[in-house]
Amino acid sequence: MDTSTIASRGMVVTPNHLATQTALAILREGGTAIEAMVAAAATIAVVYPHMNSIGGDGFWLIVPPSGETIAIEACGPAGSLATLESYSNYEKIPFKGSKSAITVAGTVGGWEEALKYVTECGYQRFSSSRLLADAIYYAEEGFPVSSSHLSGLLDLNFSENLNKDFMSTYLPNGSFPREGQKFYQKKLAQTLRSLALNGLNSFYDGDLAKLIVKDMKSLDIPIVEADLLNYTAIRRVPLKLTHEQGEIFNLPPPTQGVLSLAILGILDQLKIKGDDEGQFIHATVEATKQAFILRDQYLTDPRYMEVDPESLLKSQAILDMANRINSSQASCEGMGEGPGDTIWMGIMDSKGFSVSFIQSIYHNFGSGVLLPETGILWHNRGVSFNLKKGHIRSLMPGKKPFHTLNPAAAILKDGRIMVYGTRGGDGQPQTQAAIFHRYVIQKMNLQKSVSAPRWLFGPATGRDDNNLKLENRFSNVTIDYLKSKGHQISMLPPYSEVVGQAGALVRHTDGLLEGAYDPRSNGNAAGY
Repeated sequence: MDTSTIASRGMVVTPNHLATQTALAILREGGTAIEAMVAAAATIAVVYPHMNSIGGDGFWLIVPPSGETIAIEACGPAGSLATLESYSNYEKIPFKGSKSAITVAGTVGGWEEALKYVTECGYQRFSSSRLLADAIYYAEEGFPVSSSHLSGLLDLNFSENLNKDFMSTYLPNGSFPREGQKFYQKKLAQTLRSLALNGLNSFYDGDLAKLIVKDMKSLDIPIVEADLLNYTAIRRVPLKLTHEQGEIFNLPPPTQGVLSLAILGILDQLKIKGDDEGQFIHATVEATKQAFILRDQYLTDPRYMEVDPESLLKSQAILDMANRINSSQASCEGMGEGPGDTIWMGIMDSKGFSVSFIQSIYHNFGSGVLLPETGILWHNRGVSFNLKKGHIRSLMPGKKPFHTLNPAAAILKDGRIMVYGTRGGDGQPQTQAAIFHRYVIQKMNLQKSVSAPRWLFGPATGRDDNNLKLENRFSNVTIDYLKSKGHQISMLPPYSEVVGQAGALVRHTDGLLEGAYDPRSNGNAAGY
C-alpha cells in the first residue's frame, strides 16, 4: 500500500477507478491533462454522485510547462431571489431542500474556460462529444455502485427535504442499491448528450438552460434565467506562499486556499521537521486553529473582503500566528465548521501540463434536490451563507459563498512539480499539510504520505464535535502525547473516509511521473 505508481508519459489519480480510466484514455489519444481532466470530471460527476455533480462548483490550478500558474474559479453566486427577506421565518439556511439550493452551479463553465486555455496554448481541443462520451455511457447504461456511494446513501437523513425525484432516482424501487449493483441516471444522460451536442455553455444559455430554469421554478429554487446567463468562470491569479522548500500555490477567496497556505507557512516558521509524530500533529492542529480564526475574521466573496488576501500570507502575518502557538498546550481557540463531500483529482501529461482540480456539491448528495426534467443534482453550497445582516458571509443575491474547495500545487526548489488535494471541508487544509509535509519535509515515500494515518480537527458531521479525531493506526505513544497536550481525542477506524479521500502527483526532473492514491477511496493512480 506504500508503493507509488510511476510512469513517463501520463499519470492520473482520482477517487474512482472509472474516472481514472476516462482520463487515461484521453491522454493516450494525445489530449492534454486539461482535456483529460474535463473528461474525468464529467465521468466522476456521474459515478460518484454523493460527492459531486454537474450541478456543483469547481476550481482549477494548472501548472503549464512554462509561464505562470493558472487558477480558474468556477463557482456561482446566490440567485436573484435569494434574499434575507425570503428567509424571514428561518434562523439559518437549511442543509437540504430547495432553500439550500440557492447558488448557480459553476463547474461546467469552468470546464469550458479550461478548454479555452487549451486552445490559447496552441492545441486543437477535443470535442465535447469525445470528452463526455464515458459520462454519457455510464449515465445511460449504468455503472457499479461503489462502497463510498452506498455509504453516502446510508448516511442520509431521510426526514430532511429530499425531493421525490431524488428519492426515485437514488433509491430505485424504494430500496437501497447494493454495492456493485448497476445504477442508472437516464435523464442525466440526456442532459449530458445535450451538452455534447450544443456545447458546454448551453448549460447557461440555450434550450438546456431554459429547461434548468423551468425545473427550478417548479421547485421554488431562487435562481432565475438571468442568473445562469450572467454567469462565467473566472481566471484568477493563484495565491502563492514562499516556503523554505519552494513555492506553494492555492486558490484565492472565496476559497479557503489561504488557510492551507497559512498552515504550511506556520509549520515552516516553527521549523517543524516531523521527527516526532506527536509534535508534528500538535503543531499542525494548533496552526489549523490559527487559520480557522483567520477564516472567520476575513474570508468571503473577495468583493466584500476588507483586506487583501495576499496580506494574510505576508511573513509578519505568518510569524504573528506562529507566535500564538503554545508548543506545550492545546488552545481552545479556532473552531471547525464541518465536513464537505467533494472530489479532488490530479493529472499530468507528457506535454508538461500538471493539473490540480476539485469539484463538489458540498454536503453529502448536496441539497438533496434533483431537477425533475434534467436529472441534475443541485449543490447546497449556499448553506455557507448566514442570515445575519451585515456579516461578511451574510446572504445576498449575486454574492458568492465561502468555499472550502482548494486544490493545491507546488514548484519545489529542486525542480519537482507537485499537485495534491483532498475532499473533506475543514479537513482539506489539514490533510494538504499532512501530505506536503510528510513528502517534502519528512522525505516519506509519496504513496505513504497519502496512506499514512491522518487526523481531523473539527466536526465530522453536522453535530458539535469540535475535537481531534485520529485514525486508530496511530501509535499509543503519539496518542498519549497529544492527550498530554490537552487535546480532546476521539478515535476513528482505520482508513476512515472522515479524514478525506486525497491524492498526489509529482513530476520529477528526469521526466518521470509519480502518483499516489488514497486507499480510503474507490480510486487509484494509473499511468502509462
